[in-house]
Amino acid sequence: MTTAPTTRVEREDRREYRATRRRDLAVDLSMTLATILAALAIGFLVMLLTGNDPVQAYEAMLTGPLDRSFRVGRWLEDATTLTLLGLSVAIPFRARQISLGAESQVYAGALAAATVAIFLPLPPVAAVVVPMVAAATAGAGMGFVPGAMKARLGANEIVATLMLNAIVVRVYDYLVNGPLKEPGSSAVHSKSIQQDSVLTPLTEWFGIPLGRANVGLFLMLLTAVALWLLITRTPLGYRIRMTGSNPDFAEYGGIRVPRAIEWSFVIGGAVAGLAGAHLVQGVYGRLEPGLAGSLAFEGIVVALLARNNPLVVVVAGLFYSYLRAGGDIMEQQTDVGTEIVVVIQAVIVLLVTAQALPDLLKRRIARRQRRQPIQGDAR
Repeated sequence: MTTAPTTRVEREDRREYRATRRRDLAVDLSMTLATILAALAIGFLVMLLTGNDPVQAYEAMLTGPLDRSFRVGRWLEDATTLTLLGLSVAIPFRARQISLGAESQVYAGALAAATVAIFLPLPPVAAVVVPMVAAATAGAGMGFVPGAMKARLGANEIVATLMLNAIVVRVYDYLVNGPLKEPGSSAVHSKSIQQDSVLTPLTEWFGIPLGRANVGLFLMLLTAVALWLLITRTPLGYRIRMTGSNPDFAEYGGIRVPRAIEWSFVIGGAVAGLAGAHLVQGVYGRLEPGLAGSLAFEGIVVALLARNNPLVVVVAGLFYSYLRAGGDIMEQQTDVGTEIVVVIQAVIVLLVTAQALPDLLKRRIARRQRRQPIQGDAR
């Protein structure tokens, strides 16, 4: 007799939790789309005020990446790396840790993947998997260092990650220009990786020229789903979320906050290491100077745009890389330079840092849903 009410309450609580999670996902996605539209509208006004034709420019930017198959491939290639880097930043952000260490992690992952893929003879399947595991391990190690410094020593994670970036990038440049440089080559790059370690190009699957786009795209999608499940369905994800929401309450509830902080950095570093493996095994096929360019820091914008939701990061990464590809085409086909893309990116950054609006929207929706059962009972 006493178990029925408890079971009913548990079912209602579970239903309310699921509804809250769906509502938060919908709000995050809606705010991401609204931010994109607002940024595009402001870019339209800027072009109008500067005497350019915004319609022609936007037509080139928004349709150009889809005009030819190799442009689609360029977009997907860029989106794969950018989304992985956005995911790598989103996990520490969920623990309210401002990690700027994706650059060191992606370069460490690239070094590890290239070293294995160049110098270690492996059978076909292992030749792809082992370098990626090595890259994820190296990236996780680069994430653990600032994570442990913050959790155990109280170091500032911003300073720790930025300084580690400087160290790792300089070591990378030294190795590519020195010990790992291809002998006899006038250009600065390493030897090419063994053919069995190359990620299969999408061109071989679909039969159309898609450039360097490869099966890393599906790895990125699987990673996003895995991270979403980790954050929403596992005890570790709960500890990371609670640490980010209220570390004092999490500590009071028995959560080891330092351990949760460390794990958020380690997981994020491993994902960034996979991005480095994608650049080596899927894009360049070797180590090159400036391998990741500015992608590591643009991944931060992607994570903020998606409000650190792993599933929304995929949408944000696809859009942001589409914007990058479209900006290059717009500059080629019109008189408008890529500076307008920088303006749009800056507006996105300004809008996504305003967390008050989505939080207010979530509270109002929750308040409205709580009122509906009360009104129904009154009738």
